Amino acid sequence: MSIKKAIYLISATILGILLSFLAHALIEMGYLSWAYKNNYAVTFYGGCALPPVLQGGLWAVGVVGGFLLGRWWWRMVNVDRVWRKGRV
Repeated sequence: MSIKKAIYLISATILGILLSFLAHALIEMGYLSWAYKNNYAVTFYGGCALPPVLQGGLWAVGVVGGFLLGRWWWRMVNVDRVWRKGRV
């Protein structure tokens, strides 16, 4: 594997993690808003209202999704472009 591809995959994985944190924040804000409107008692797990299983699941989806997206983008941007131009 080339250094360029490794950096590309790492960057895409980090993007996936950042997007999972954004999704986590949006889900938690929606949940807290719903709980406030319905007078529902919320249990906090270390400063977070979402259960730890859901927190870990969102993080794992971000890592795996980012890595797979990076592999797909790498193929679309670098491999397929080279084949279309006729270079080997």
